[in-house]
Amino acid sequence: MEERKFCQSCGMPLDKPEDAGTEAGGSPSGDYCRYCYRKGAFTAPEATMDDMIAFNLKFNAENGYPFGPQEEAEKQMRSWFPTLKRWKNP
Repeated sequence: MEERKFCQSCGMPLDKPEDAGTEAGGSPSGDYCRYCYRKGAFTAPEATMDDMIAFNLKFNAENGYPFGPQEEAEKQMRSWFPTLKRWKNP
């Protein structure tokens, strides 16, 4: 069974080819989604990890809580996001 891939910026599942962002030359990104990464650059380069968590919590509330209750969703994001490539400490 193949391991599921997630955007290394926002955590979105990269289940379909069209979910992938693009590198500078137009090839699909192996790490980032189409919302976070286009043409080899982040779409919101100034965004912080806290900004991304806040964005995902807003999405969660607006879409019927697919990530669970806000408090639990935030707790999970705060433990998982620091492991994503974009947010790992150098």
